[in-house]
Amino acid sequence: MSDEQAETIAFLSSLLGAPKIVTTHISTVLLGRDRVFKLKRPVRLPYLDFSTPALRREMCAREVALNRAFSPALYLGMRRITRESDGTLALDGEGAFLDAVVEMRRFPDDALFDRMARKGRLTKEMIETLARRIAKAHDAAIADHARGGAASMRQIIDSMEASLRAAAPAPRDEIEAHLDNLRGALATNAALIDARRAQGKVRPCHGDLNLRNICLFEGAPTPFDCLEFSDDISTIDVLYDLAFLLMDLWRVGLRDFSNLALNRYLDARAQSEEDGLPLLPFFMSLRATIRAHVEASQGNGEIARGFFDLSRDLLQPAQGAIVAIGGFSGSGKSSVAAALAPRLTPAPGARIFNSDRLRKRLFGIEATERLPLEAYKSEVSAKVYAEMFASAKRVAKIGWPVVVDAVFDRPQDRAAIESAAREAGVPFRGVWLDVDLAQRLARVDTRVNDVSDATRAVLQAQMAKDTGKILWLRVDGGRERRRIVDEIVLLTKRG
Repeated sequence: MSDEQAETIAFLSSLLGAPKIVTTHISTVLLGRDRVFKLKRPVRLPYLDFSTPALRREMCAREVALNRAFSPALYLGMRRITRESDGTLALDGEGAFLDAVVEMRRFPDDALFDRMARKGRLTKEMIETLARRIAKAHDAAIADHARGGAASMRQIIDSMEASLRAAAPAPRDEIEAHLDNLRGALATNAALIDARRAQGKVRPCHGDLNLRNICLFEGAPTPFDCLEFSDDISTIDVLYDLAFLLMDLWRVGLRDFSNLALNRYLDARAQSEEDGLPLLPFFMSLRATIRAHVEASQGNGEIARGFFDLSRDLLQPAQGAIVAIGGFSGSGKSSVAAALAPRLTPAPGARIFNSDRLRKRLFGIEATERLPLEAYKSEVSAKVYAEMFASAKRVAKIGWPVVVDAVFDRPQDRAAIESAAREAGVPFRGVWLDVDLAQRLARVDTRVNDVSDATRAVLQAQMAKDTGKILWLRVDGGRERRRIVDEIVLLTKRG
């Protein structure tokens, strides 16, 4: 505790009533029953300056303003601490300004996403909502053409070199080799990184989207504690911002959620970010490298080594491919596609295109809302499938794996997706899920808030069609999902 702020901390503690106090290298956080005061410590570091009360007041105001883009209900405001005429301290009093704090609403410690992840409490719905919230914040942010770009990424790697030497998470030769690989990946992707800056993809972002900076607040996934002290660090490519979340989910073994977050983010932002997909291995690896240094500098050697090993594993080149999952309604196509996507390299796995989601987006409704029957007319379906084929071809052509999830009961649709793969110049694998009628009917009957609108009548109409000869890999879809995906992966590797 700083002697300079001892009186301030005692005053704030008296307001909260015996709060829990957490001290970091830059902040003192006082956790009360329903309120939190976050006091910036009087420190000056290479990347921030909190050394004077005026600077701390400015940074508190910035923290509130920036975080409200992600968590408006959590941040109550910046409060001035003043010394009154009688010598006592007050919040926003009439006396001389002494210091500043950020006031927040309190949430339970077990509402933090890192703790929820360890306890298996994160849900698919939470991740989907979080991805959409991040996408909305990125959409609202104003492009910055002066910051970011390949030169900025190069500076990050250069500064990381000195940091990794000062607090090494691994032997020197491994660190040097990894830095060389990072620089190689940057050189390969520099033109794309700069092009995205020119297109307005560099924006003020959260900057620190790890699981410890996300909580469940009033039932909603809520990012907080964004980087307020450096525009250069927080004004970044939006996919580099997202990459922290994707990396952290991948790290804790929630690879399906990492892939889900990517796909729902891309769904929310339409096609605007898909061109940057080949950058994700580099972005995620760099995020893990930075975390390796931070943990090493705090003396957490085993954790640091884990991040370092992860950073090396993540740095894989992107590889385009198209895998089509077909089958009648109720055959489990979407579940298999979601489980298969994270298994396709590189991390966090494939972009998924689902015909039902595309149809709902075409009509401007939420994915789980039901469409009227006219939305399933043949001319509408033709438009949906054409968009799906074009999207799959576009993403695969830039070097990213794609999973396409649709019925594919018509020979011309199967031929069209195979043609898309040929035109993109990528490998193709078609998979047909065979499931007996009784099981498919049971699955359709029990759907609630599902993306698919298929009913028994729809399923029976599908089965009345002439599917032609299905030459795709036929897999028993009535088994446990993991076994189905394992078989698809094994047979795909065999060619």
